[in-house]
Amino acid sequence: MTARERWAVALAGLLLIGLLPTACSPRPDSGGDPAADGASSEAARPQEKRVLRIGAIPDQNPEKLNRLYGLVADELSEQLKVPVRFVPVTDYTAAVSAFRTGDLDLVWFGGLTGVQAWLQKPGARALAQRDIDRSFRSVFIASAGSGLKPFTEQSGLQQLRGKRFTFGSESSTSGRLMPQHFLNQAGVQLSDFAGGNPGFSGSHDALIALVQSGTYDAGVVNEEVWESRLAEGKVDTSKVVELWRTPGYANYTWVVQPNLDTDYGQGFTERLEQAFTGLSAKDPRQAQILELFGAERFVPASNDQYAAIEAVGRQIGKIR
Repeated sequence: MTARERWAVALAGLLLIGLLPTACSPRPDSGGDPAADGASSEAARPQEKRVLRIGAIPDQNPEKLNRLYGLVADELSEQLKVPVRFVPVTDYTAAVSAFRTGDLDLVWFGGLTGVQAWLQKPGARALAQRDIDRSFRSVFIASAGSGLKPFTEQSGLQQLRGKRFTFGSESSTSGRLMPQHFLNQAGVQLSDFAGGNPGFSGSHDALIALVQSGTYDAGVVNEEVWESRLAEGKVDTSKVVELWRTPGYANYTWVVQPNLDTDYGQGFTERLEQAFTGLSAKDPRQAQILELFGAERFVPASNDQYAAIEAVGRQIGKIR
């Protein structure tokens, strides 16, 4: 190797050694800690909120429930900027249990199940109800072949003695709790029905179908569902007779967990209430939600409105 070649190799080695400290040293904004760059980058990312899980008592057919609460989940997610998912449940009891265990954050309950839910979860409260839920009613209906006739006085319920009668769900406010209360006031006991006991259809839609088919002589259904099915032409009025509508009572409500402000930030529960009370028929999706709920608007709700529901629930043994 010539002297010129040896000089070139030595120069290249010196240049390489000079570059090594620059390549291996931490970046200036990491404070000298090679791990700090990754940490600061992670901290800069916005913290993702956990999924808000909403549920509802299965009082109507699953297809309608999935459609309605899918729209509600999309609306809430957009307004509140958090992921929202609808979680179906098998029955009314499962909805209360899932709320108690914290598996559901917000649930659309009937009056009775709502009271059951917040009594089992201190701090939980009624959040919002439809305008029609401030004075809701039930409708007693009968098969046309039953021989039962419409009546205007509550005492007319005595016609149901000896008849095959069905409620909706055992835990339904409009399909069992309040109708049983009105029956008791009229002097009709559950043991007075044919067979010594009433049936339980499980849902309002199923009840209408059972009475229409003649499987039961009579039953009692949620007024909003009854009106909706009549409007949709899904009731054969040649086979089903409307007997009587009950006096009004408080019914459905959204019930919310007590810890959501901790999980999602101060004021979140209030924003959630406003998301419902602010629903407007002028917005296409919101109008669809209101239509499916059978309401013109939502209004704030409170636990105190359901004191009568709690009293009747305790009286007939559904709340202990």
